[in-house]
Amino acid sequence: MNTQPTLYLIPGTVNHMSRVVRSDTPWWRRGVVYQVYLRSFADSSGDGTGDVNGLRARLPYLRDLGVDALWINPWYRSPMADGGYDVSDYRDIDPRYGSLTDAEALIEEAHELDIKIIADLVPNHTSDQHPWFQEAREASVGDPSRDRYHFRFGRGDDGQLPPNDWTSVFGGPAWTRLPDGQWYLHLFAPEQPDLNWAKSEVRDEMESILKFWLNRGVDGFRVDVAHGLVKDQAFPDLGDDGSELLGSSRRANHPHWDRDGIHPIVRSWRAILDTYKGDRMLVAEAWVRAERLPLYLRPDEYHQSFNFDFLQSEWSAAVFTRVIRDSLSAAAEVGSTPTWVLSNHDVMRATTRYGLPANSNWRTWPMTGPANLLDADKGRNRARALALLMLGLPGSSYIYQGEELGLPEVWDIPEDALDDPVWERSGHTQRGRDGSRVPLPWDDTEPSAGFSTGSTPPWLPQPEGWSHHSAAAQAGQPDSTLELFRAALAIRRKLGTTDEQLQLIDSPPNSLAYRRGSGLSCVVNFGSEPIELPDYDEILLASGPILDSGPAVTPAGTETNNHDHAVATLSNKIGDGSRLRSRPRPTRIGPDTAVWLR
Repeated sequence: MNTQPTLYLIPGTVNHMSRVVRSDTPWWRRGVVYQVYLRSFADSSGDGTGDVNGLRARLPYLRDLGVDALWINPWYRSPMADGGYDVSDYRDIDPRYGSLTDAEALIEEAHELDIKIIADLVPNHTSDQHPWFQEAREASVGDPSRDRYHFRFGRGDDGQLPPNDWTSVFGGPAWTRLPDGQWYLHLFAPEQPDLNWAKSEVRDEMESILKFWLNRGVDGFRVDVAHGLVKDQAFPDLGDDGSELLGSSRRANHPHWDRDGIHPIVRSWRAILDTYKGDRMLVAEAWVRAERLPLYLRPDEYHQSFNFDFLQSEWSAAVFTRVIRDSLSAAAEVGSTPTWVLSNHDVMRATTRYGLPANSNWRTWPMTGPANLLDADKGRNRARALALLMLGLPGSSYIYQGEELGLPEVWDIPEDALDDPVWERSGHTQRGRDGSRVPLPWDDTEPSAGFSTGSTPPWLPQPEGWSHHSAAAQAGQPDSTLELFRAALAIRRKLGTTDEQLQLIDSPPNSLAYRRGSGLSCVVNFGSEPIELPDYDEILLASGPILDSGPAVTPAGTETNNHDHAVATLSNKIGDGSRLRSRPRPTRIGPDTAVWLR
């Protein structure tokens, strides 16, 4: 069945084509997906580690938040050398998280709440504890079991040097030598040997794993390192590639990233998903050049790919305008929609990232400092504004757990508590990604802010005052980030999912404005001075101050004594308390602020 709508141009659109959405549009084209880092979400067993049943208990919270699907980071059996991305058994749940029965119950209960489940597929590598690698390690040189991975002899007189100069994403060489003299490839940690996708046995096994989870009701897969998999079998030296941790390689014909041989593999996966009912989907984690991304989104490959250009954009109206325009155009060319994301488990949280000065390197700042570069209030305000910018756009949006609480990065975790392999592999020059993975605060219950039912400390330490950010502390508080997200998702469901139209409209310098086909408009002030709003009938939602020269504007027309400004925090229900009735009419928004109008 062809579900692709007809292309047409909106009058006045700036360099981009839009689409009308029919009623049979697949859910993933417009859905809001909530990323669950299971280890840090909610602990039901009291052992300090999040688990499946903890997530099950919080499903009503996620329903009330208004999300359409959950992407769950790897929950498979794993030694946890890299937070579960080192899988030893793809067909079972790690006992720390629960059981396969628990996972099946979660899928069923989520579906009862009309929430989809996206599993995390890790196809580039396994754990070194996977039966395949255990067999290969014990086998003699030349044994067929080693063909499932990349084993090579080294260079030098007695093979004492690695086969080539490739480096691990986590730091250090990408090769580890076994006692028998051969080296094996691992683009990540040594505990994560890369699979050899030139072998049909590897392809057949991953297809079987897909079917295993599809048969249990998962609605899709987020594919880890989607730009990896295929390696140049000549294993040439790479030289200085200039790529950074999880950054897009700028080198054409890279020997281990973004190779053309990836695409036949993806087509075989897509063919499997297309045999299942219910709009099953694939979303790629592909760190590739913008001009290469459409290759992953052809009609018989991935349904979507994360928009890392959006995530990595600096605080600039011009930059975000360009990224939005280019992303919409590129997605439209291949019949897809963009997948917007501001935070995830691999990057610094947006609330902290956008509190650092322009041109700061947020990856190294936790080590190099100085700490006083961070303006936490500015970062929080900008992240709130960008949430409205993102959630108003056509396509799908991904929210990382805690983003709806405005959680900051915990960038100063004690060194002896760091868990990410990046810390050790980098020779203690990079703190890694633990700062975005600190267990969530749910309430003020000690000792873990409601994260755990027991007295065991969380697997990563929570900072002092963490409970102030908790869901319980924010619920019902009209100016909280949680209520901002709840209101935004309710409005989005009414006005942001009926079409995929977008018109970029004129706005003052250092600002960005667009209008959706439904009439929903978004204006973001990226500058340092207030800006004028365009004509509007109704203010729906604002991330920060709405300004006028008269009485401060508050919901339902209540006036305060503050004649300078008011923060408009509005009801979830459009038309029920959301119209600002105070006069004079608000005409401006302050810096680092976004507003939804119609």
